[in-house]
Amino acid sequence: MKTSNKNSELQNKIADITEKLHKVNEKLKESEAFKGHFISNITNEIINPFASILGLSQNILSLKDGDIEKAKSMANLIYSEAFNLDFQLNNIFAAAKIEAGEIIPEILNVDIHKLIQNSIKIFKFQADKKKLLIEFNYKISADLNKIYYFKTDPEKLKLILSNIISNSIKYSNESGKLQVNTWIEDGNLKIAIRDYGKGIDAAGKKVIFDRFKQLDTNINTINSGYGLGLSITKALIDIIDGNIKIISEEGKGAEFIITIPEAKSSTEDIASDANEIYFEDNEIF
Repeated sequence: MKTSNKNSELQNKIADITEKLHKVNEKLKESEAFKGHFISNITNEIINPFASILGLSQNILSLKDGDIEKAKSMANLIYSEAFNLDFQLNNIFAAAKIEAGEIIPEILNVDIHKLIQNSIKIFKFQADKKKLLIEFNYKISADLNKIYYFKTDPEKLKLILSNIISNSIKYSNESGKLQVNTWIEDGNLKIAIRDYGKGIDAAGKKVIFDRFKQLDTNINTINSGYGLGLSITKALIDIIDGNIKIISEEGKGAEFIITIPEAKSSTEDIASDANEIYFEDNEIF
């Protein structure tokens, strides 16, 4: 009887180990598939903007004296391509660090109003092209001269906001609006980004943050759909112990609501903004 029980226990353990090995093997297959697809996608995401920038720059150099309007028009296109390339590279670098398990929170005292304001500002060019009005409702303090500091990771928070704002602009209707609301609830930072565009159907909401589920769809490019940018967003939110939810109906727009708990840190270092480099309209080279 004892031998029979031991054999049964051993068989159960073997079955359990086999099941775990099977799951690990499936994850490895998914990871390899993702890497291959990732490399294929980012090749186009990097090469295409570079080709446009080089071509437009060459055209500007060949302009005749006095063609200032043509030069301005092409300079705007160069700016747009350079901005997109810079933004995509930030996502690519973040994805590489996440995949390698080399990304950790870097907590600072963050000026929330300025960080969100700057996150919106860097997309002004893209919003203006669609004639979009972006409303920023800051409900933490009525006195904007009084800085409210919140302990979190500014670089990760800014990339989170950038990906959602970029997505919301892309799927907004021409001459529409986008709302960014910020408040504190139960000690948590809440940021809601609302657009009034095409919305997300039930199937889309199930896979929108899942990079593996999106491998066989057409929404897996960095900024040309929901894909990698939003999967990175979800990973970064998890790293800073936050959460995100979506309220959306197809044809009625979408609202992304982010909840970030304040980090338990004794840091006294202050950040008015993240240290990411984005091209500004008035930057002089």
